[in-house]
Amino acid sequence: MKAVTWQGKRDVRVEEVPDPRIQEPTDAVIRVTSSGLCGSDLHLYEVLTPFMTPGDILGHEPMGIVEEVGPEVTGLKPGDRVVVPFQIACGHCYMCGTGLPTQCETTQVTGEGMGAPLFGYTRLYGAVPGGQAEYLRVPQAQYGPIKVPEGPADDRFVYLSDVLPTAWQAVEYAAVPQGGSLAVLGLGPIGDMACRIARLKGVDKVFGVDLVPERLERARERGVETFDLRSFDNEKELVSAIQDRTGGRGPDAVIDAVGTEAHGGVVAKLVQQTAAVMPRAIGSPLAERFSVDRLAALYTAIDLVRRGGTISLSGVYGGMADPMPMLTMFDKQIQLRMGQANVRRWSDQIVPYLTDDDPLGVDDFATHRVPLAQAPHWYEMFQKKQDGAVKVLMKP
Repeated sequence: MKAVTWQGKRDVRVEEVPDPRIQEPTDAVIRVTSSGLCGSDLHLYEVLTPFMTPGDILGHEPMGIVEEVGPEVTGLKPGDRVVVPFQIACGHCYMCGTGLPTQCETTQVTGEGMGAPLFGYTRLYGAVPGGQAEYLRVPQAQYGPIKVPEGPADDRFVYLSDVLPTAWQAVEYAAVPQGGSLAVLGLGPIGDMACRIARLKGVDKVFGVDLVPERLERARERGVETFDLRSFDNEKELVSAIQDRTGGRGPDAVIDAVGTEAHGGVVAKLVQQTAAVMPRAIGSPLAERFSVDRLAALYTAIDLVRRGGTISLSGVYGGMADPMPMLTMFDKQIQLRMGQANVRRWSDQIVPYLTDDDPLGVDDFATHRVPLAQAPHWYEMFQKKQDGAVKVLMKP
């Protein structure tokens, strides 16, 4: 089959690889019909290269048709249409039972000290072959896949794999009080969808921050008050402008939907780039032990949120040696919530909104729908934020 493979920093290729097969009785194999390109994939494209191996298959936002199931998968059959969550979890352990499948005790990558494995990600999360491919082996298929009806185009459901539950959890964790306000830093797919969900949940004052014109316009069309980073000389001016819209206090909650790709952080960027070009035997331990994120967005969130407010992190961070302004965070009594989205915890709440009325605008959420064969081009376009690329869906 054809699949998108990682070959090195800023080097992905579409190659012929062996077809997946049933390996465990709880496996399924699906024929992929759509697969998203995510901002997290860009971390592998550049920042997290020390943890990758040439030939790794990328992608963690797939959906498709079930081709085959193992003998212990009773809830699926060939021909079923399913969305595959980006994490792999059993559904019956303590952590899954408490709504934290990202911490699944059956599948945890214990050798790396990490939580549940993820499709198409680094060795830290199991190096499981991903869904930017023609076919995908799905472990723990007795729990993970979400069955969806025939009829609507893939766009209606594909975001259940990541975008929708990640944005939903970000808003839930933000815990905006009745009549309160929310600022969203970063209006890529997750930030954009978080704004839509917040508005759907009745948050009237939603402020969106970005520097890409197309992203700002998409948010404005959904009733978000936007702030263009290019209009401010520094972070303090931006913070002051949003605080002025909230009685001088700042918003009740801030969602950081940017993560480690934030602009700024020259020293952190240098560390990342140095580790990325070192031999794997040296660069990987260096990155794992001494990695430093580019924390511009998180620092802005800490300055911006009101005293006693909440910061919800949905942007991915991976640093082990990040300098955090603990004095400010303690003094402001900031609540901080974060983590990979627990897809199956939220999916049943989200599905009722994926109706013909389409209140979240999923049908036209993608800006580009492209053949899988063009993946290398669109990785580059998405990273450079060119051609209005906000959300890219690939079709095998």
